[in-house]
Amino acid sequence: MAGPKPESRFIATACGLAVVASACAAPRPASVPAREPLADAERVRAEIRHSWDGYVRHAWGHDELRPVSRTPHDWHESTLLMTPVDALDTLVLAGLDEEAARARELVATELRLDAPIEVQVFEITIRTLGGLLSGYQLTGDDRLLAKAEELGERLLPAFGSPTGMPYRYVHLATGATSGAESNPAEIGTLILEFGTLSKLTGRDEFYVAAKRALVGLHRRRDAATGLVGEKIDVETGRWTSTRSLVGARIDSYYEYLHKCELLFGDAECGAMWREARAALHRHLADESAGGLWYGEAEMTTGERTATHYGALHAFLPGLLAISGIGDDLDRARRLQESNLRMWNLHGIEPEVLDYRAMEVVHAGYPLRPEIVESAYVLFVKTGDPRYRAMGRTFLADLERHCRVDAGYTVLKDVTTKEQGDLMHSFFLAETLKYLYLLFAPEAIDFDEVIFNTEAHPLQLTFHSSGRGPE
Repeated sequence: MAGPKPESRFIATACGLAVVASACAAPRPASVPAREPLADAERVRAEIRHSWDGYVRHAWGHDELRPVSRTPHDWHESTLLMTPVDALDTLVLAGLDEEAARARELVATELRLDAPIEVQVFEITIRTLGGLLSGYQLTGDDRLLAKAEELGERLLPAFGSPTGMPYRYVHLATGATSGAESNPAEIGTLILEFGTLSKLTGRDEFYVAAKRALVGLHRRRDAATGLVGEKIDVETGRWTSTRSLVGARIDSYYEYLHKCELLFGDAECGAMWREARAALHRHLADESAGGLWYGEAEMTTGERTATHYGALHAFLPGLLAISGIGDDLDRARRLQESNLRMWNLHGIEPEVLDYRAMEVVHAGYPLRPEIVESAYVLFVKTGDPRYRAMGRTFLADLERHCRVDAGYTVLKDVTTKEQGDLMHSFFLAETLKYLYLLFAPEAIDFDEVIFNTEAHPLQLTFHSSGRGPE
């Protein structure tokens, strides 16, 4: 059952931006010319419209667009409207009111959550559940919250393993589960969405399930190093890969430990974040190749096993910038310089780089947002115009190498710039949203929201109990 409508902190303005009233008079950093960011924001806004229009023309009613062939792409036999759900809050924040209204109506009336399909719990949670929740909080449309509650109910069976850590897949129609071998990212990146759902519906079971999974995973970290591994069996609790890193399969687990405390005032999550943070700095940080990087290590010993870093790792400066512990802001600034070096090596970042050899390990670029996210967060936290300069570099290179007539597409190889044919929903949800907010930070009050790992802003609420939603 839907809870009361939230008190929206977002209002429309005559210039077309959605802004927080308290932020309207916020001073612009003195070193940033007033006209420049506005022009850049409009440039990004035009690219949001260009990408959305390509989806509308060639993939309307489907999950994603193949912009080169101008054909739709669906994840399953039945569409889950990935792009409209993911893009809705971006369209709202960018002041694209007609586009946002059309996307909202499609989602509210056509999104079917009882389809006979098996879905990946992690992806559906961060994209679909997160998008529905942020869409509801931005628009007050009760239909979106009802969809979110239905989806939460259909995902709950995934948490039925003996350890409470979720199976990777659940069948939306039957509740059948599969995929016992999972990873920290897929286990630990659920609590912001399920916790917000608890907060908005008054149903504790969503938060309790996600919190149990997060705690269960953290308790299985190595006792000596404090690190988690890459893969774990959710039925036995046994690690099946002890490779430890901050990239794929682990990344957003660290993000959600800290953001759980920020969004819900959960002190236990905060303590787990501080323990995890210390282990990262001790065992994965690497002063190498003239900069700061975070490489790979053996979970049980902390010994360096690889000097790999890539596009997914690039979220870490943003996380450290909001951490506020010790020298984390300085680490964030230094690590973002490494991010920029990785990007500039070939004019766009690779999926994985060997940072000591400065050689590409995996050459694809699927339009990832993390490096832009970190630039945005660092700009908000420091006001340093350098991060806007980075944003201009990212945008120019994206336009040069990934823009096509019907949208933007992935690169198969950043060294050759060979294009693929897919515009992931997260390009509109994250990459373009963070670029827009970098130049129009007044579009949202950063201190009043927590972004989930798909860049869906969830309104901030503290709970004095220190245990999260009740």
